[in-house]
Amino acid sequence: MCLIIAGYKIHPDYPLILAANRDEVYQRPSQAARFWPDSPSLLAGRDIEHGGTWLGLNKSGRLAAITNYRDGRNKGSGHKSRGLLVSSYLLEQSAAPEFLQQCISDIADYDGFNLLLGDINTLYFLSSRERKYHQLTAGLYGISNGDFDSPWPKVERAKQQMTRLQDDNRFNDHEALLDVLTDKHIPDDEELPDTGIELERERILAPAFIMTERYGTRVSTVVSVNKAGQVKFSERNFSADGAIENDSVYEFKIAGGR
Repeated sequence: MCLIIAGYKIHPDYPLILAANRDEVYQRPSQAARFWPDSPSLLAGRDIEHGGTWLGLNKSGRLAAITNYRDGRNKGSGHKSRGLLVSSYLLEQSAAPEFLQQCISDIADYDGFNLLLGDINTLYFLSSRERKYHQLTAGLYGISNGDFDSPWPKVERAKQQMTRLQDDNRFNDHEALLDVLTDKHIPDDEELPDTGIELERERILAPAFIMTERYGTRVSTVVSVNKAGQVKFSERNFSADGAIENDSVYEFKIAGGR
């Protein structure tokens, strides 16, 4: 993932709304979201190359999503796929703090990442750069490829658009949220972050929805969970030319929900 916007406990009926884009090279093989045949309680897309995922949740209500941390000044040396952190949390039974502490112990195995995980009651964020995690309080948060809730233009624009949807009583409008994720606005150069890469590449990677010759936004996902534990999961897959390849919607109730 390269953009995650999470509305956490800011709506009386929906304790969690999440909208996210996965940016990846087009040639990397992956499967669209589905309940995994080998783990039927897990709903997520799947990275065919390494077996992990970028975003998913399970029927027990555990949720996780990840973005890369972009640092052009330091070349990564991790030998494990970061997507395995997401799938491991969703498949394991360990409590979130215990799992996160193990992630910190193993951070050298992975290139830089931002990891969001938990459930509708308790949500955590782990930065591999900071090597520590914290529990989130209620709020609207944005995660891209920098520090937590950094005011990158794509993050701020998406948060503003989500706030407008909430003001218009459209906080759970999945189609409108998917539209937010297609924003191709390129900010002025002075607004761009400095992540240690050349300016032209910063421009290319600046929009919420990215399109280049070999790399771009491949998946947009919206997840909402209401206070009764009813989940709606919408995924939109894109081809290299930005055309919609597939739309899918899954709905289920978290086990033990009211």
